Amino acid sequence: MIQSVQTIVQSKLFQNFILFLIILAAVIVGIETDRNIDPASLEILHILDDLILYLFTLEAALKILAEGKKPWRYFQSGWNLFDFAIVAVCYLPATGSFITVLRLFRLFRAIRLISVIPKLQILVGALLKSIPSMFYISILLSLFFYIYAVMGVMLFGDNDPLHFGDLGISLLTLFRVVTLEDWTDVMYLQMYGSDIYQGFNQPIEGMDIVPKAQPVVGILYFVSFVLFGTMIMLNLVIGVIINSMDEAHKEVDRTSKENAETIQDVKAKLKEISDKLDTL
Repeated sequence: MIQSVQTIVQSKLFQNFILFLIILAAVIVGIETDRNIDPASLEILHILDDLILYLFTLEAALKILAEGKKPWRYFQSGWNLFDFAIVAVCYLPATGSFITVLRLFRLFRAIRLISVIPKLQILVGALLKSIPSMFYISILLSLFFYIYAVMGVMLFGDNDPLHFGDLGISLLTLFRVVTLEDWTDVMYLQMYGSDIYQGFNQPIEGMDIVPKAQPVVGILYFVSFVLFGTMIMLNLVIGVIINSMDEAHKEVDRTSKENAETIQDVKAKLKEISDKLDTL
């Protein structure tokens, strides 16, 4: 019985069927967001959604049963815990404000694609491994933003209080600049002065503005920020992630090699025992 369940769970057909269910569940949640959908179609979608939930429950039950006399081993996998939690939450009563939470968890079922596609698991594992290095890069980036934000308030606060009026709005402006979203308009405001150039950034009525053109300072400030913030920092992040992905692939290859060697050793020992039995 247990051997049959293990065969079913490990079969390619079963895994592809679960993959199809995950995609179908994600599509249904997306269709339900259409406000013009008729009630009859919506009822059919709800029935399909319930059916998918029951099939996910059956999947979890089969995987637990496949562990034989040690069902707790199913919960030793982080991916299995995630899958089980998504299914379990969907059975909670949807009343009041909890309906929104339940809908979000139904949407999270699409993330289950990660748990059934090994390549995606490697990618997520690499991202998680890069978190410690990303932490230090984040500290460096925060320091970089802070210095430029304070400089921005000091240099451009009077000319352009809309973008550099205080430290908080200055940080928000620099975030806009580092995404390269209309950053040239902000630069031109400082280069030509807010009385000459306004672009798409109209001043707010009542602001105390002292126009001041700073062409050289404006160019040096924004070009250096874009070069360091967008080019160098982004390359650091990409480098860390690529390095983590390389390590993750090496670890998977090493694990596969060790498993293959273990299987070969077991086969060799079984053959040795079989040969001894034949000589008796």
